[in-house]
Amino acid sequence: MWVFPLLGVVAGLLAGLLGIGGGLVLVAALVWLLPQFGVPKDAAMHAALASSLASIVLTAASSAFSHHRRGSVMWPTVAWMVPGLLLGGWLGSGLAVKVDDAALRWIVAGYCLLAAWQMLRGGRRDGVAATAVPPPTGWPMSGAGVGIGALSAVVGIGGGSMTVPLLVWRGVAPVRAVGTSSACGVAIGLGSALGYALHAPAGALPQYAVGYVYLPAAIGVAVASVLAAPWGARLAHRISGQSLKRIFAAFLLLVGLSVALGGY
Repeated sequence: MWVFPLLGVVAGLLAGLLGIGGGLVLVAALVWLLPQFGVPKDAAMHAALASSLASIVLTAASSAFSHHRRGSVMWPTVAWMVPGLLLGGWLGSGLAVKVDDAALRWIVAGYCLLAAWQMLRGGRRDGVAATAVPPPTGWPMSGAGVGIGALSAVVGIGGGSMTVPLLVWRGVAPVRAVGTSSACGVAIGLGSALGYALHAPAGALPQYAVGYVYLPAAIGVAVASVLAAPWGARLAHRISGQSLKRIFAAFLLLVGLSVALGGY
C-alpha cells in the first residue's frame, strides 16, 4: 500500500505549485494500479476517477490553507463559484458512470491541450498589476463553476486546469489564480466524490469501497498529499508569474499528449 502515499506526495506538490489536485497524474496511475488490488478491470477507470476526487478534498484544502496564509486566495471569487462547483461535480459524476473508458481518455487529452494553448497565449490583462484587479464575482462565475465542476468530475481532477486559465483571462495574477483554484478544488472534490459514491451501482467494487471510491487509495493519497502541498505552495510564491504559466502549460501539454497516445 506504500504506492498510494507516494502518489499523494506527487499530487500534493502539484496542488501547491499549480493549483491542481494532481488528478491528472492520479487517474493515469490508479487506473493501472487498482486492478492489482482487486478492483475489476471494467470498473478501474471509474474507481480511479472517484478515488482521485475523494483524495483531492484534503489535498486542495491543505494547498488552499498554505496559499491563504500568503494572501493569494480570493475568497469572494471562491464564494461565488462554490455553489456551481458542487452542482457541477454532482452532475458530472452522474454522467461519468455512463461514459466508457475510451471516451473519457479523449476528453482528458482534448481539454489538457486546449488549456495549455490558452495559457501560452496569455491573459488579456497580463500587464495589469494584481492589486489593480478586483476578485471576479457574480453569477457568471457561478455558471462557470457548474461547467468546471462537471468536467472535473468526468476526468477526475480538482479543476485547476480550467479555473486557473479562467482567472488569468480575467486579469488575475497567476499565483493568486493558483491559490484560488486550490480552494475551489475542495468543493469540486466534495461534490464529485459524493456523486461517485451514490451514483455507483450496488457492489460496483468488491471491498474497501464506498460506491466507486476505493478507500485505501483515497486515504493513502490524501494523507501524504496534505503533507506535501505546502512545499508546492512555497515554491509557487518563489516563481515569477510568467514562469508559473509556462510550467503549467508544459505540464498540461505533456499529460495531454501522453493520454492521447495511450497513456492510460
